[in-house]
Amino acid sequence: MKTLAKILMGFVVVVAVLAAVAKLSGNGYLIKALNATYLRGYNSASISDAKHFDTREVPATGNTWEWPIHQQYNQAKLSDRLTQTLEETESVAFVIIKNDSIIQEYYWDGYSDSSRSNSFSMAKTIVTMLAQIAIQKGIFTSWQQPVKEILPSITGEYADDLQLWHLSTMSSGLDWDEHYTSPFTVTAKAYYGDDLENLLLGLPIVDAPGQGFNYQSGSTQLLAMALIKATGKPLATLASEWLWQPLEAKNAARWHLDHEGGMELAYCCFNSNARDFARFGKLMVHQGNWNGTQILDSSFVSLATKGTFEPYYGYSFWIDPDRGTPVFAQHGILGQYIISMPEKNLVVVRLGHHDMGDAPNQHTNDFNIIVDEVLEMY
Repeated sequence: MKTLAKILMGFVVVVAVLAAVAKLSGNGYLIKALNATYLRGYNSASISDAKHFDTREVPATGNTWEWPIHQQYNQAKLSDRLTQTLEETESVAFVIIKNDSIIQEYYWDGYSDSSRSNSFSMAKTIVTMLAQIAIQKGIFTSWQQPVKEILPSITGEYADDLQLWHLSTMSSGLDWDEHYTSPFTVTAKAYYGDDLENLLLGLPIVDAPGQGFNYQSGSTQLLAMALIKATGKPLATLASEWLWQPLEAKNAARWHLDHEGGMELAYCCFNSNARDFARFGKLMVHQGNWNGTQILDSSFVSLATKGTFEPYYGYSFWIDPDRGTPVFAQHGILGQYIISMPEKNLVVVRLGHHDMGDAPNQHTNDFNIIVDEVLEMY
């Protein structure tokens, strides 16, 4: 017992010393990162890490629209290939919506239809939707509005050339290295740090915007900062007023913040459940219309779901152009998907702990299997 006590005390001392060094070196965010990842058995962010962040509520409305249950609910057996894929990737939720009714629905690992999970980069599409609504409201002049008119503090040789659409299409030219496993990259500092605004404003626009696709979470954060500056409201408030309540969501969502009372991690970390996430898919399947209310202009839906610089990415939507029927998705790391197939009137939501790695068509292998098997079924 004495030996074990000495080992444990030594471990505590080492952790304390490392924490002090991190703090003094300006890398204090590493303490939070270690607590949220390695000390919990993860090597990166996880779908349940909201407990390690300050969050802001995205209130739902009292006038909830409930999903109808399809008359063939869970009657069709999922294929062996799909079942194996969902199990291998440690899925926690899988929902298929057909003709605006839930036709398949499964949960694992203690999750239910009301369990919140981290959306990761599915949130990028939510920010783009909010920017489009700001244009419709006249808050932004258009997608071509210069960002410097709203955020005059942005810097870099090409800062004057940066327009809003560059931020949504991942063509901003921002000095940002998108890397998810190293604890020393700007991506980790943005995720676990406590001052997103100054971090982003300290990154210059180093390449000419609008020249090609370069996926960067920082671009979405800048778009969110423009929304916050132009409206004077937190992003979670805008999401509630402009999307979550009009979509008649059942449960409040929560959005990670960089610190208590601070700024939303806009490029990720909108936490909700599978049924409420599916509302975004229904909105897009119906060309921006929600049960008779036009929330997004249909012309924008068409624009956003076509490739811009690459055939597989539009305005924050991932596109699968080779299916013979339109397929596009909100996509987050570890395999978070809201997949829309408008011609089939299908929406698929999958949430879970990891994916099966990248495929040649710029999606993940599990995404391809899910789309293949759902199209085969319906």
